[in-house]
Amino acid sequence: MGLILALGAGSPAFAGGDPTYGGGEGDVQPAPPSSGSDSGGNSGSGTIGAHIQVRQSKTGSSSGSTSKVTSANANWKPPVCWYEPMYTPEEYEEFIKSAYKGAQEPAASYAKKREEEDYHKGDKGLWWQVQFRNDAYNEACPVTPDNWEIWVPQARPKQDPHQLTPQTLSELAYNSTKLPAPPVELSPKGDQLVVNLGTRVKLDGDFDRVWTTASINYKGVQMAATTVATPVALRIDAGTADADPQTCTYDLVKGDKGYTVDSKDAGCNVTYLRSSGSGTYPFKAAITWQVTWTDSADPDGPAQQPGLPDGLSTFEQDVTVHEIQSVNR
Repeated sequence: MGLILALGAGSPAFAGGDPTYGGGEGDVQPAPPSSGSDSGGNSGSGTIGAHIQVRQSKTGSSSGSTSKVTSANANWKPPVCWYEPMYTPEEYEEFIKSAYKGAQEPAASYAKKREEEDYHKGDKGLWWQVQFRNDAYNEACPVTPDNWEIWVPQARPKQDPHQLTPQTLSELAYNSTKLPAPPVELSPKGDQLVVNLGTRVKLDGDFDRVWTTASINYKGVQMAATTVATPVALRIDAGTADADPQTCTYDLVKGDKGYTVDSKDAGCNVTYLRSSGSGTYPFKAAITWQVTWTDSADPDGPAQQPGLPDGLSTFEQDVTVHEIQSVNR
């Protein structure tokens, strides 16, 4: 059964039952550990959870404008929580005795259970602790409240389904990726478009693939995953039904400096059929990025499965379309 945190005064704590249920004081379980910030919400680099490092290549945007990747699959969601290596048995004993000192039920029982296990002292392995993608604690986490930590021996025949893996890292890297907004140039310019004149679109400049690596190297546990986003197509939308066609899609071409497109000789160019009058039309451009991942810090390593959804980066500008009786070409 999924779980969600009950938010209240002090540290947040999980409440059991229905994943949409926030719970109450009677349901409060041992408080989860504090997580690191979700770097995906702020930049292409930083720390997620306790010890996951995220690093991104330069975005290659000549305009410098970037935004967090948008998944082309609206149903895709990044991991909410996972187990990460945290403590040796001796460190775990110290943590439990300190964090749960004087705790009331049910936290006291949780600490007692770990004490009865003798914290696995003398065994080879580590205690892995649940970590969270962000500090909001407002999404359902499938980890049960009586297992904030799990014991992971050095030789484990079967992993816990929520234990950190390269696939988990790939999804966190995907969610942390920043993509450049399409550096689109219009001809005529956006404030000089003309009725019945095709609108030429050009995408140029240092615009190339983007990769993001999420990795962990802590207490002998080393793993990494790298997502690689390659731009494959540009789609434009006139922003009004008074255009023929209203949308066009162009395949991107790899050049010396990156990926480009020029619709000068293309079979599809948006042509506005009516002026924007005293207002404007919201012209939109979106790049589709094909995303693959490797199970290492090498972006050129072999692609792994299962795959990740395509990504999107978008740009919107208001354009003015003028009515001109005749156009000299």
